[in-house]
Amino acid sequence: MARISDFQVKDVVNVADGKKLGNIVDLDIDQSNGKITSIILTKPGKGLNFFSKEEEMTIYWNDIVKIGEDVILVKYRSSVDLDENQASPVKYT
Repeated sequence: MARISDFQVKDVVNVADGKKLGNIVDLDIDQSNGKITSIILTKPGKGLNFFSKEEEMTIYWNDIVKIGEDVILVKYRSSVDLDENQASPVKYT
């Protein structure tokens, strides 16, 4: 059995590019069956101060690839990434 505090000390890393996405600050749990549906992260450092708001990101449980001792590997694709099916840009001559 794992505790929430065990998850909070692990780094969350995107397997697509190897970048650290952040640290877990919360979990979403389905109240009907008690299963974790997603993890909530805060994005790493941007010179946080008292007045700044940390950005949060949600990773769905199905996107978790592996949970290791020190790291959680996830498949994450940001909305700014290009889709492979997207048409190539038009070139003007």
